[in-house]
Amino acid sequence: MDFDTTFFALALPAAFISGVAKGGFGGGAAFVATAILALFLPPATALGIMLPLLMIADVATLRPFWGRWHWPSAKALIIGGVPGVLLGAVLYNATNPDVLRVLIGSISLGFVAFQVARARGWLSVEQTGFNQRNGLIAGVVSGFTSFVSHAGGPPTAIFLLAQGMGKTTYQATTVITFWVINAMKAVPYAFLGVFSWDTLRADLYMLPFLLIGVALGVYAHRAMPERYFFLLTYALLLGAGAKLVFDGLT
Repeated sequence: MDFDTTFFALALPAAFISGVAKGGFGGGAAFVATAILALFLPPATALGIMLPLLMIADVATLRPFWGRWHWPSAKALIIGGVPGVLLGAVLYNATNPDVLRVLIGSISLGFVAFQVARARGWLSVEQTGFNQRNGLIAGVVSGFTSFVSHAGGPPTAIFLLAQGMGKTTYQATTVITFWVINAMKAVPYAFLGVFSWDTLRADLYMLPFLLIGVALGVYAHRAMPERYFFLLTYALLLGAGAKLVFDGLT
């Protein structure tokens, strides 16, 4: 891996944005850093860099939201996440980097489409209350998409929003859920050779920017409008997602 101008110009801001997303906005957009890194690094390297950072962000975010989650929802998502992570590991082991590029890019584009459709009222999430079966299904999908792209947010969001949760309960539930799911991913990632000394070195460069982002995100959760943050994030995901799909297919 070359730690050159391109790396620092793209990786450090990406780490900061992911930290803000993890700290204050449900973490759903935190995988933007994976999509950006995959533009100039092999997808496996991008995944290997981001997992330790996301795990650290999970720990840093736990304290402000400790005990404020909806435990039945978190439990269902975590249990469902186990087979989802295993399925992701099987696919990862049987595929090539171009397939991963298309997956990461498609998930990026799909995430933006989902969020825009929900904001515009084209897609409504029906209020159904807590349903364990739905939580398990959402957990399987979240575990899978989290493993292959660190993008487990959308299925989790649909499940939690259907319960009409307040933003703090929603944020706290996603924090505890992905703290556990990300920890699950570490073992298969290690066996699959995703981590290296280069990914660790990249983590050390990116970590301060991630933690600053987490701190700002926790503050922003209480005081800052979400609109401008998400506009920037969606623009980045659209650009990165389209480029990844193009690269993977060509």
